[in-house]
Amino acid sequence: MGDGIFIGTGGGKPQVLELKRANRHGLIAGATGTGKTVTLQGIVEGFSKAGVPCFVADVKGDLSGLAMAGSAQSKLHDTFAARAAEIGMTDWAYADNPVQFWDLFGEQGHPIRTTASEMGPLLLARLMDLNEVQEGVLTIAFHVADKESMLLLDLDDLQAMLTECAERADELTTTYGNVSKQSIGAIQRALLQLRSQGGEHFFGEPALEIEDLIATDDRGRGVVNILAADKLMASPKLYSTFLLWLMSELFEQLPEIGDPDKPKLCFFFDEAHLLFEAAPKALLEKIEQVVRLIRSKGVGVYFITQNPIDIPDAVAGQLGNRVQHALRAFTPRDQAAVRSAAETFRANPGVDVATAITELKVGEALVSLLQADGSPTPVERTLIKPPSSRVGPVTPVERGVLIQTDAVGAKYDVAIDRVSAEELLGAKAQEAQAAAAAAKASTDTAKAAAAQAKVDAQAAKAAAVQQREADRAAAQQQRESDREAANSPWSKMATSATRAASSSIGRQVANEIGKQVFGGGRGKAAGGGLVGGLVRGVLGGLFRGR
Repeated sequence: MGDGIFIGTGGGKPQVLELKRANRHGLIAGATGTGKTVTLQGIVEGFSKAGVPCFVADVKGDLSGLAMAGSAQSKLHDTFAARAAEIGMTDWAYADNPVQFWDLFGEQGHPIRTTASEMGPLLLARLMDLNEVQEGVLTIAFHVADKESMLLLDLDDLQAMLTECAERADELTTTYGNVSKQSIGAIQRALLQLRSQGGEHFFGEPALEIEDLIATDDRGRGVVNILAADKLMASPKLYSTFLLWLMSELFEQLPEIGDPDKPKLCFFFDEAHLLFEAAPKALLEKIEQVVRLIRSKGVGVYFITQNPIDIPDAVAGQLGNRVQHALRAFTPRDQAAVRSAAETFRANPGVDVATAITELKVGEALVSLLQADGSPTPVERTLIKPPSSRVGPVTPVERGVLIQTDAVGAKYDVAIDRVSAEELLGAKAQEAQAAAAAAKASTDTAKAAAAQAKVDAQAAKAAAVQQREADRAAAQQQRESDREAANSPWSKMATSATRAASSSIGRQVANEIGKQVFGGGRGKAAGGGLVGGLVRGVLGGLFRGR
């Protein structure tokens, strides 16, 4: 259809989605079984044919059929052929589309991974259903990891970082605010629950490169990236958080290009209500920001949901292209949805929107699309074109062949575990243990040396005391021996004799000196007698010694 995608015929004229306005986002809504999937399939086919890559979440497995051409043997062939004729599609024919399959669990497509650092604390907090306090502690853990150059690649890294923060809780509390071990424990329990849901498959490397989603084949057709989400839907928060992360990555990585002639990529978010359920205000603000600004990156975002009131007003106001299938007005909420949907369309005097919404047949929808000047067309009751590809899933064999032969190859099939926070913190812990062991060994050695010195000192002291006692005993023994010798009979006799002799000689000498000096006796010569002998002996000795 030239510069647009043919949606169907309504009001007697073709309803065309202008490629130049396709990045203004859109909404496909309607109750189960009203034809949303077929409408989505036809729009994706149109984008691919126009050379616009797409990313589609395949919740039920049906959209995998985009990879294969439809068949005249299909039970829906007659219905589709009749519809094509009714709306004047003379060139309608079956055709396939270039497809790449992806799967977070790596079972039905190439694994999609990101790192914990790239996802960031806000989305992780939402994924783990943390409260504001716990989210604050998680943010501190990310900040510390970034400041200390610790890569948080997978959940093991995040677990190691949380353990590190628990050990440093006092220090971090002083610097960043309260970091309680109770909050860290709650985050670790939430992390364990995330693992049990298969979240650990999503975190790691090699991380998805956005460029691999934005590709065309050798015929210039846009590649359709299909996420196998049937198993993923068992973990709704993981599903919605992943798609929000992917939108955020597109927003952050793609350059500004304004309003291109056609989108760079179109992103289809099935079961969109899961994105907004129980989302905190900060997350809703982030979603609104991404939806509002990603347009200038050349990305169109299309939400698919059963009830249009599932989309918050701030986001719904950004959705310029609308396809509304039938709604059932059985409950007050359904009736409110009908009124809300009717109010969002540009009025058309020939269409009673509120009544038509409840009367639409399968394959019919109310359509309002942005025109070339940016204004919405008046709403029209439209018969949607039939798809050209298979309606229904591919077989496991077909899927396996398509996975093995696409352009991605084995690029993401083998996980890589490089050095990151877990290894660095583990090495840090080992170093601390080694240092503690060395310090303990040094302390033990010093203690042993001190103890030995004490023993040696005590031994030396004992030896000195023993020697002193021995010397004292020997001296005492010598004194007693001398005393005993002095008191023996022979010693007493010798001493008495000596004393007697000494006394006798002394008396004789004194007498002789007195006689010589004072003159007494019989006038014998001076040299005679005892004194003379003594004098001669002394003088003789002196002269002989000279």
